[in-house]
Amino acid sequence: MDGSKLRAKIQSGERIYGTMTSLVRNPRWASVFGRLAFDYVIVDTEHAPTGRSEAADLAFALHAAGVCPILRVKDSEPHATVMALDAGFHGVLVPYCETPEEVRAAVWAARSRPLKGILHDRARDHGEYPSDATKEYLDGRAKDVIVMIGIESVPAMENLEKILDQGGIDVIFIGPNDLSVSLGIPDDYAHPKFIEATKYIIDTAQKRGIPAGGHFQTEALIQEWIGHGSRFVLFSGDTRAVTEYFRASLGKFRSTTVKEAKYGEI
Repeated sequence: MDGSKLRAKIQSGERIYGTMTSLVRNPRWASVFGRLAFDYVIVDTEHAPTGRSEAADLAFALHAAGVCPILRVKDSEPHATVMALDAGFHGVLVPYCETPEEVRAAVWAARSRPLKGILHDRARDHGEYPSDATKEYLDGRAKDVIVMIGIESVPAMENLEKILDQGGIDVIFIGPNDLSVSLGIPDDYAHPKFIEATKYIIDTAQKRGIPAGGHFQTEALIQEWIGHGSRFVLFSGDTRAVTEYFRASLGKFRSTTVKEAKYGEI
């Protein structure tokens, strides 16, 4: 799966499934995600200390394993997006965006690479390119880049229509923890205010043909929001997946009294 195939899947109205890594450094993990048939994997560099060279190795390995590699960049600063694409990622998740202006800057960073400086600003602000050939070249390079925008606060939700008006957005990512804190109800995902806000984001994006969904950590929440129309499914993450497996499996042994065999018994 590369950016072009993931975009085609999104644009056809299909649901896409992925996960996020924050602990994984070794690119050999990519084959695991490939065998699980994830459409995409997001490598986190916002909250995780993954370095640029480590991330680049993961991008190469994930793509080779048949998974579209996406990088959650550290912030909405445009050059972070350019660096992610230069490292081999097929798309970016730009976190915690709140204004149309910062979203426009992030989208243009992804869509106009490698145009820079004054000429970049002229193209973005006035539609003036160095030549028609330059515009055609940039459009060709950008057509398969995936841009995910993080809507994770009340101000972002209030600006959502204007943010979507900027165009060039493939996916809306909802950060449940940050959004719930911004709403004044930390981690209360059953609260009516959280449900109303999340429905609004998903429905508003869906009207534009853009999938939206949250990084929900439990099967129950994922199923609930699929039922509410989410086509972007970000399933758990490496830390939680390992923790939950061992907790459930180890708990079975700890809750059972195991009679140890005496030496020599079979």
